[in-house]
Amino acid sequence: MVENILVVDDEQSIADLIEVYLKNEDYNVFKFYNGHGALQCVENEKIDLAILDVMLPDVNGFSVCQQIREKNNFPIIMLTAKDEEIDKITGLTLGADDYITKPFRPLELVARVKAQLRRFKKYNMAYPAQEENVIVFSGLVLDRDKHECTLNEKPLSLTPTEFSILWVLASNRGRVVSSEELFQKVWGEKYFSNSNNTVMVHIRHLREKMNDSAENPKYIKTVWGVGYKIEG
Repeated sequence: MVENILVVDDEQSIADLIEVYLKNEDYNVFKFYNGHGALQCVENEKIDLAILDVMLPDVNGFSVCQQIREKNNFPIIMLTAKDEEIDKITGLTLGADDYITKPFRPLELVARVKAQLRRFKKYNMAYPAQEENVIVFSGLVLDRDKHECTLNEKPLSLTPTEFSILWVLASNRGRVVSSEELFQKVWGEKYFSNSNNTVMVHIRHLREKMNDSAENPKYIKTVWGVGYKIEG
């Protein structure tokens, strides 16, 4: 089945370049130069992944990301014009799964698209019967087949990345999972020094959704200098 990629960038040359590289990989591309058109597309089409520029003429990419996340859990990659940590943190906090800074290499963007789609499929497809597909403890229920999570019988709206992080920690409950191991399992990429910031932002956002805290955690505990663990 051909996968649908939403590309949103007000710089026509960049949007066109991304479209060419994605079509060369046999993806179907929905291309827009503004946020409103992109949001309308999400309402009308089945989108498998979105690439969003932060700077758009009508509504910024952060707002588009936030509105998409209200109803959809497909992967989102943000394009940031500046190599500023605040832009990356803002995007990740609002539900983006990855970011890439302009100027970028098209082949690197394509590689990240493939990695995000692989990870999304991995955590949404049926697994062999002998594997544990549902984790239940301390009021938390994770269903890997349905990609659903509830906490005290209330649904949690998690992004694919957040679900993946929680699944890795929950399936290793009682054991400390290092930041490096967590990054490699969830993102499927080599761990670098700044990768820890990416992990920290997602952990913080996950805690907020679970009404958990770093100071007095009920679920996700930080083991300083090592990583994270869930006990249950």
